[in-house]
Amino acid sequence: MKSYLSLIPISSKIHKRENRLTIMCIICSVFLVTAIFSMAEMGVRMEYENLASTHVDFNIDYLLKNSSTVQSLFSVAIFLFILVSIASILMISSSINSTVVRRIKFFGMMSCIGMSKKQIKTFVRLEALNWCKIGIPIGLVLGILCTWVLCGILKYFVGFEFSTIPMFKISYIGIISGIVLGVVTVLISSNSPAKKASKISPITAVNTNSSNLENKPKSINSRFLKIETALGVNHATSGKKNMWIMSGSFALSIILFLSFSVLIDFVEHIVPQFSNSYNLSISSEDGTNSVDRNLISKLEKINGVQKVFARRSVFDVPTNLGKNLDVNNKSDLISYGNFDLECLEKDDLLEKGSDLSKLFSKGNYVLAISDDKNNVNIGDKILLNGKNFEIAGRLKLNPFSQDGVSDGKITFIASDKVFKNLTGMSDYSLVMIKTSRAFSEKDILSIENILNNRYIFNDMRDQDTSATFFAFKLFIYGFLAVIIVVSVLNIMNSISMSVSARMNQYGSMRAIGVSNKQIVRMISSEAFTYSLCGCFIGCVIGLPISKFIYDFLISSHFAYAKWTLPVTSLVFIFLFVVGASILAVYYPIKRICNTDIRDTINEL
Repeated sequence: MKSYLSLIPISSKIHKRENRLTIMCIICSVFLVTAIFSMAEMGVRMEYENLASTHVDFNIDYLLKNSSTVQSLFSVAIFLFILVSIASILMISSSINSTVVRRIKFFGMMSCIGMSKKQIKTFVRLEALNWCKIGIPIGLVLGILCTWVLCGILKYFVGFEFSTIPMFKISYIGIISGIVLGVVTVLISSNSPAKKASKISPITAVNTNSSNLENKPKSINSRFLKIETALGVNHATSGKKNMWIMSGSFALSIILFLSFSVLIDFVEHIVPQFSNSYNLSISSEDGTNSVDRNLISKLEKINGVQKVFARRSVFDVPTNLGKNLDVNNKSDLISYGNFDLECLEKDDLLEKGSDLSKLFSKGNYVLAISDDKNNVNIGDKILLNGKNFEIAGRLKLNPFSQDGVSDGKITFIASDKVFKNLTGMSDYSLVMIKTSRAFSEKDILSIENILNNRYIFNDMRDQDTSATFFAFKLFIYGFLAVIIVVSVLNIMNSISMSVSARMNQYGSMRAIGVSNKQIVRMISSEAFTYSLCGCFIGCVIGLPISKFIYDFLISSHFAYAKWTLPVTSLVFIFLFVVGASILAVYYPIKRICNTDIRDTINEL
């Protein structure tokens, strides 16, 4: 052996199994960053192609300085890069720290034969960097392949707006970002464990059990817990630094999940999808209710027509509002058929307290579309065109405006029957058609023949955003899935390392009569202490961040949107933490129970 550094590849082979999960964490981190920046660059290239075709004097500098799309892409990419970097540092630092604690006798021996503190620090850092030789290339390849797949989905399956996105292109920004993340995070993560390893003296290595190198003796309170459960909690809380690292890595995973979850709501606001959306429309030329009601039965017989529904409308209806009915105003009245009304409930567009069933009854009930500027509440009595009505519910937004805002305007929705009784009108102002995949250009001609140029016919099939909506949600759920995988790997790696560091202690306990069942409880209580503390910290920090992102991305652009406590996400997080903890302790427990007591005691 020419140098002490020659021990690094030997050590990697010996501890290959222990290092496997850490390498997988590096792979996932590099993969995420490579994919994020590669997709951002592909988006910039697509924007460049789109603008270059319409601007003669156009260059990349102009794009970077003046395109809000490009600036937004890189802003989001940098924000995600920071989050992924912090998660990687916590995960890898926890792993290396546990490795050092488990091998204090090795580092004590190195110190005994003359290795200096500086050399020990260098050894630990280079050993950590040695993992990058495997993790970084695999992460880069996976990131590039993922980018190609995503670009292919956008180009060929989503729609026209992504038709110019590049295919099978290499993003050097993505590659460089992935390499930088892998190397820098490993170096930062190994800094603290390297200092700890350099402080181990030969006497400490001989006289101190690896499990309590950094843990000060602490009394165990078994008043409310069984002794094995109390020991597990004590193991988790006795080392403050390790406790913060382990809990912090759990917490950051939760913060990432809560932050990414907001993007789902963001997509639902910028590309809204309603159950009563339509592809074709027929309206009267003067905006009146003059579209023949018998037209619907004819349209329903055309091949490829999935659903036909219609609305009637009158504007500036004399309206008396308020509890005393003494506030004079004017409002719009629109009729909704059963399909339209059912879609309101299906899309969750009604405010809490609304009773849609009243509109199907024989009474005079309406739904209101208004904002805080109007004193219109559920249960209020109103006069419409001289007749008494009651407001059965309110809509959360205005579906007839692009931004969902009412701007002080009041609109009422009534059932077809109520509308006809109030106005005496039976024909429609707007007929809407939902088409299926079987619908063709030949069927368009059939509709035009039926209309015979009597009405305005609009073909909006090229404006369908369902594919774009599906693609964006698929990407977001994909990133959430990767976050979950990385989190599970981190939890499994951390718990496994923690158990390995106390193998001697567990062996001694089994030798004096502690049962395998008690060992299971001890390890499980330690894992759940880390996870529950991390869950609490993650929710305390993550919820305000979630609200901030929601207000920045959604509430600032959609006045009707209000952040609410993400109960579904919190329930999922709790179940995820419990499930991940159970999965994390399974293999360490199996390993201890299947190992002979003598081998466990003698394990270094």
